[in-house]
Amino acid sequence: MAQQGLQKEEKSLGDLFSELAGETGTLVRQEIALAQVEISRKASKVGTNVGSLAVGGAVGYAGFLAILAGVIMGLAYFMPAWLAALIVGAVVAAVSYFMISSALTNLKNTELTPTESVDSIKEDAKWLKNQVS
Repeated sequence: MAQQGLQKEEKSLGDLFSELAGETGTLVRQEIALAQVEISRKASKVGTNVGSLAVGGAVGYAGFLAILAGVIMGLAYFMPAWLAALIVGAVVAAVSYFMISSALTNLKNTELTPTESVDSIKEDAKWLKNQVS
């Protein structure tokens, strides 16, 4: 009678593999969702830096046009117009350079690999290996 109770509680090999397959499918879906969230977060950060890069370039260009015209005309009273244009152009170019180089540095330092997902998948593979063994 005790053996019959044990046999009823034990699952068949087919049931165990079916359960393992179901859990593995759920696990894979969860890992994919995690990877999507992680990649979306990193893509958003890259998008922000690309936006800063574009704004930096536009600000540099707009600054070049506006300041160049106004300041060159003002400096032309004290020095030759060509020298005034050279000085103003150098200052605006320096500001633009620093804005663009800062954005490029941030883009280069952005890690795009979904490291959390990769680590989690490695842990899941170990778990699955232990379940099958």
